[in-house]
Parts: sequence; structure tokens; C-alpha cells
Amino acid sequence: MQGRLSAWLVKYGLVHRSLGFDYQGIETLQIKPEDWHSIAVILYVYGYNYLRSQCAYDVAPGGLLASVYHLTRIEYGVDQPEEVCIKVFAPRQNPRIPSVFWVWKSADFQERESYDMLGISYDNHPRLKRILMPESWIGWPLRKDYIVPNFYEIQDAY
Repeated sequence: MQGRLSAWLVKYGLVHRSLGFDYQGIETLQIKPEDWHSIAVILYVYGYNYLRSQCAYDVAPGGLLASVYHLTRIEYGVDQPEEVCIKVFAPRQNPRIPSVFWVWKSADFQERESYDMLGISYDNHPRLKRILMPESWIGWPLRKDYIVPNFYEIQDAY
């Protein structure tokens, strides 16, 4: 079943794949990494002016990595804002997705966290570096094939 936004994107020839609706009835779309930045700008102009959240996950060991964007269309006088979920999949080797920092500034720390935990590189992000782990940390802790080091630095809590 195609949602309202998917029908609008088809009407204007914008490449995407509809993934249906989640349990809350929010439309979910898949966008290719090479199309993501231009479609993000179009969605912003269309009225999706708020990036509610961005997260990432490892689809399967040795499989794809996904970056997920939850966008909201906030308008004055509207009680139930329109929402959409966008999923952008990237290959495990050299995962690169265009950053949407310049479209939604709130993507800053969220994309950095996805980089830090899963190793997804967000092209054109102004400060893409680790945010939770030390700069010297090796590997990407939330990948399903991550091997936990057999040492931990014990720190005094006082």
C-alpha cells in the first residue's frame, strides 16, 4: 500500500521504495544513499521542517547498515502533525551516506553518534568524529560482528 508522501514522490519522479506503515500508521520509505541529500532538501521544502530523531542499526551480521530518520511536518494550527520515517541502507564495507546537517541542524550529534557506534560516515558533516567513545577506540561497538576487547580500563568513581 502506498502512502500520501510516496504517491507525491512518484508523481514528481523521485526514486524511492515504500516499506509500508509502522504500528502507529507512520509511512516508512527507503531512499538510496546517492538520492538521499536531494530528497531530504525536497522534503524540507515540502514542509518536513523537523527532524524528530535520527538513529542507525546493524541489519544483520555481515549485512547492511541502516540510518533511520523520523521527520515531522509541523504547521501552525494542526493538532496531528504528519510524520514519515526514512531508511537509508549502506554497505558494511565503507558505509557512506550524505549528511543532512545542512538541512536539519539537529542531525549534528545524532549522526555523530551513528558514526561512533556503527561506523557510518556522513559525507559533508562539519564535525564528524567520535562523540561517546574515546578517539583511540578501535572498532564500532554496535555492529553485530563487533568483538569486545578482553580488557577494560577500570576508573575510580571518586
